[in-house]
Amino acid sequence: MKYGYIGLGNLGGHIAMSLIRHGFDVTVYDLDKALSDRHIKAGAKWAASPKDLAMQVDHVFTCLPSPVVSEKVLAQLLEGMKPGNTWIENSTNGRDEIIRLSAMATSKNIRTLEAPVTGGVHLAARGEITVLAAGDKDLFELHHKALEAIGNKIFHMGPIGSAAVIKVITNMLAFIHLVADAEALMLAKRGGLDLGQAWRAITASSGTSFVHETEGQLILNGSYDIAFTMDLALKDLGFAMNFGKEFGVPLDLASMTNQTFVKGKAAFGGAAQSTQIAKLLEDALNTDLRAEGFPARLT
Repeated sequence: MKYGYIGLGNLGGHIAMSLIRHGFDVTVYDLDKALSDRHIKAGAKWAASPKDLAMQVDHVFTCLPSPVVSEKVLAQLLEGMKPGNTWIENSTNGRDEIIRLSAMATSKNIRTLEAPVTGGVHLAARGEITVLAAGDKDLFELHHKALEAIGNKIFHMGPIGSAAVIKVITNMLAFIHLVADAEALMLAKRGGLDLGQAWRAITASSGTSFVHETEGQLILNGSYDIAFTMDLALKDLGFAMNFGKEFGVPLDLASMTNQTFVKGKAAFGGAAQSTQIAKLLEDALNTDLRAEGFPARLT
């Protein structure tokens, strides 16, 4: 099967490379052609537009920054895709958005596999990201080998829309954990502890979390470079708050975390690293959270 990949940013670029490394026939496209250079050197082909790409391949992956962009790109894809082809969406969308976009594809006899990913850019680079898939089970099985190429933990969550719900839940937890971790590290610092040793002790305790073990290192380094922005965090938290209203679940912690990220965006800008949320507390207390021996980027 020939696959297309559209959206070669921080996350999508690594996912596309994983497909190429595993021997899949891949054609790529991004508005910024320079992002495709390493893919072309690795054996991928280049398409001049989403429609051109769709006409060259059997199935198309996309990884895009917002539902608005996903809809725009899908409309172009549908001009070139053949009946029976699959649109595989790695982007994070709200449940209503992905159901609506899937219906657009179905109207052109194109099937949809919802497949947002979670775990961070560093795991995407290693081909070890988690894939949260939703859609018809036979479609999931058809593309299972491709999903295995991009991730090492793959879950079929149910019908279209199911993956959007679980992805938003996981991101909501990650942002809550990030704010909590900054507070925990600040307690350690102001309490006179060695921060590196405190980080290691927390990592070995019942209080650890995936966020502490990964993004906590970037806070201690001071780079905050997680390759995920404040704007993206607020987008996902917005999805979570909407689900809370729809499902009748009071999301007190998520609401407070959302407000903290609103402050973070106001202070540092929407393009700032989401991990810089810790800097709000650092600046408020005029106390930095630094320790020797922690990386500037996760590998």
